[in-house]
Amino acid sequence: MTVVSLQFSPPHTPDSAEPFAALLEGLLEAALLVDGRSRCILAVNTVATQLLGMSADQLLGQSVESLASTPEDAMFWMEAAGNPAATLNSDTLMRHANGQMLWVTRRISAVKPAGSNQTYWLVAIRDLSRQRQSEEEREALVAELQATLESTADGILVTDLAGRMRSFNRRFASLWGIPSDLMLERNDDAVQTWMRRSVIDGAAYAQRLAAIEEAPLLQSSDVIKLSDGRVLERVSLPQFSRGRPIGRVYSFRDLSEKMAANQRIDELAHSDMLTGLPNRRALAERVDYAQAMARRESAPFALLNVDLDRFKQINDTLGHSYGDRVLKEVAERLKACLREVDTVARLGGDEFALLIHQADARGAENAARRVQEAMSRPFNFDTLSFTVTCSTGIALFPGDGANAEELMASAERAMHWVKESGRSTFHFHQPRKDVDLLSRMRLDHAMRQALQEGQFRLHYQPQIDLRNGQVIGAEALIRWRDPLRGEISPGEFIPVAEESGFIVAIGEWVLRQAVEQAASWLRQGWRMPVAVNVSALQFQQSQFADTVAQVLRQSGLPPGLLELELTESILLRDAEEALHRLQALAALGVCMSIDDFGTGYSSLGYLKRFPIQRLKIDRSFVKGLPGDFSDAGIVNAIIQMGQALRLHVIAEGVETEAQKDFLARAGCDEFQGFLYAPALAPHAFEERVWRRPLPPPSPPGRVGMKLMGGLLV
Repeated sequence: MTVVSLQFSPPHTPDSAEPFAALLEGLLEAALLVDGRSRCILAVNTVATQLLGMSADQLLGQSVESLASTPEDAMFWMEAAGNPAATLNSDTLMRHANGQMLWVTRRISAVKPAGSNQTYWLVAIRDLSRQRQSEEEREALVAELQATLESTADGILVTDLAGRMRSFNRRFASLWGIPSDLMLERNDDAVQTWMRRSVIDGAAYAQRLAAIEEAPLLQSSDVIKLSDGRVLERVSLPQFSRGRPIGRVYSFRDLSEKMAANQRIDELAHSDMLTGLPNRRALAERVDYAQAMARRESAPFALLNVDLDRFKQINDTLGHSYGDRVLKEVAERLKACLREVDTVARLGGDEFALLIHQADARGAENAARRVQEAMSRPFNFDTLSFTVTCSTGIALFPGDGANAEELMASAERAMHWVKESGRSTFHFHQPRKDVDLLSRMRLDHAMRQALQEGQFRLHYQPQIDLRNGQVIGAEALIRWRDPLRGEISPGEFIPVAEESGFIVAIGEWVLRQAVEQAASWLRQGWRMPVAVNVSALQFQQSQFADTVAQVLRQSGLPPGLLELELTESILLRDAEEALHRLQALAALGVCMSIDDFGTGYSSLGYLKRFPIQRLKIDRSFVKGLPGDFSDAGIVNAIIQMGQALRLHVIAEGVETEAQKDFLARAGCDEFQGFLYAPALAPHAFEERVWRRPLPPPSPPGRVGMKLMGGLLV
């Protein structure tokens, strides 16, 4: 303990004050003894001299009011003089000898020695400078933190471990639309209720918030959807003090504008600026998606490349403004040609593309014809009227490409083929070895001559009842022997005929020849139903049913002895139109069947609606019987489906006894194939079939349908 002597100035220290001198020196705080009448300092301890930076000699005898540093302090001493017996307390500023202002707290107590009329003031002074500095620093820190919170674009909410609000910024209240009075009141329950009501799923929000608050160390980020359509990102971080969690900081950010901006950027990246159509990049993504769907559902699709013919002339003669108007009008016309599920895209310049979902060759052809028809209408701008034609190339998945790039390239090559061939039409992509234009032109010309000169002929393949082995029908198949080329496979000339449209003429010739042959056999006493393959284009002709009726009348053949085989794909291209046409054929009394069943868009829906009597199992499924489990399963399924729908089932391409036995055990009704006989010329057919006693008449009501690649073996 340090012992400090108390110094007095004898002339100013009355004897009655001396007992207090030792008392002052024993105090831990700075202390003064002041004369109550003169208000002069009579005694001072060492702590006081150190606090004020003045010696005892400088302080003793001075008026205590001389230590006042503010007008308020001077008023304080005047109040003390007016209440000599009162105890007064105050916080004030005192001046240090070096001029620095000190925050102090004072307590003045009146002291009157026993047996004396003299009154003294004991002034105890405690330095508050450090405390004040800490408070000011803390206030400055709080102000700085609040300023930081207010400067951020995010809404910030700070809570304690119990979830009560400790701090927040105005952005937080603004994002949530919380009224200012709730925030000023720090009404936690009301604020949380407001927030729950502001989100789309309040229960899920409350559950997630509870999970966050129950895990003090959890760091989380999630997205909150508000009822007004906005989307907020919430980031939650634990708040620590001295290594221990004391609360949580929530940061809220409005993602709505960012999401809208990203969506706009994405639209610009995937859209054509002029027409608003998807661009090449977007088309490629949609083609990739279409491929995935096609593989999963075993459904092909088509990609058409449409290029305007001589579009440069429009820009050169009318200017680019008219050219842009034409491109916009073309975009609208192309969109009108398609279903909502399909896509029209602009690849650049005057080049467009059409993605046709669930489309085979016939579906793609129909779309291409709609495009040609739409573009044939004149364009009328202001006082101008002109025509813009287009060249269209068609690629089919999966045959013409395994990915978007290959399909687009195939469609483009087919389009260029049209350009080179005279424009203003459409063309299917063909493998490079088949693209020789001259050879195809020669084949098409030779085919037309062959029809005129009678070079085509029909062979007939017997159809056998599996239960009794009797021949119950024959399928008519076209053959062509060219004088120079020899035998030409149907697989070579039929695609050319379909491409050129000549397949309609060939199909009608086959129909007339087959019906006449059946009528001839009937006149000889042989009742033999004849099945005729019908091409897609032939079936789509508006007068097709009338043609069939005319052929039957001219030949005198009972309609029940004619069977029309169509592939299932044509029935789905335009189901209502197909149903109307099938009903017209059924009214004639002809039989109808589905050829190559299982290779197209098999649908129980049309089997129930359409007047069909027979299903034909494609040879591709029969080839692997009985050892291939996949083929066996498919064949069994088709037979069971036919039985459930009360349809006859026939299998084609049967070449072995093992195949025939499997089909018989599975419940198949009929078969045809090399096991019994190949397709035979009429006289050979008669020798093969009627060398035994004539079979009983076949029951009427058999059907066969074949579309796409009709007339093929």
